[in-house]
Amino acid sequence: MIVNDILDRARHRGLRIATAESCTGGLVAVALTDIPGSSDVVECGFVTYSNEAKISMLGVSPATLEAQGAVSEAVAREMAEGALAHSLAHLAVSITGIAGPGGSAHKPEGRVCFGLAMQGHATSTETRDFGAQGRAEVRRLARDHALHLLHDALTR
Repeated sequence: MIVNDILDRARHRGLRIATAESCTGGLVAVALTDIPGSSDVVECGFVTYSNEAKISMLGVSPATLEAQGAVSEAVAREMAEGALAHSLAHLAVSITGIAGPGGSAHKPEGRVCFGLAMQGHATSTETRDFGAQGRAEVRRLARDHALHLLHDALTR
């Protein structure tokens, strides 16, 4: 199971993990902490659903939110970097997106932006368009993709 491998690899490297989640509402943190013994690897999880929470808890810039919108790689980057800055974690993944229902032509339902920040490495971001598959499915797909990002970071 990928979560067990993430925890084992982080444990072996002495790394702690933080999550910064918006549209997934903490599903990545739940997946990680469902495993007994995860407390030696999982530092914390930030659920920053509102823009105000992104600003106050993670230090996301109001100017970035105004210029790019909450569903953007720029905000995902600042969320991931903020999770590192506001915790003792060495590795952080962030998620911000539109799980649905709703969206717009510019930012459709199912669009999710991810950030991955790791001490000593450049922060990476990416956007996935999962499509209008329904709220629960978009959230599940986003959770799984974030777990794969963590796994990939720990295997390089």
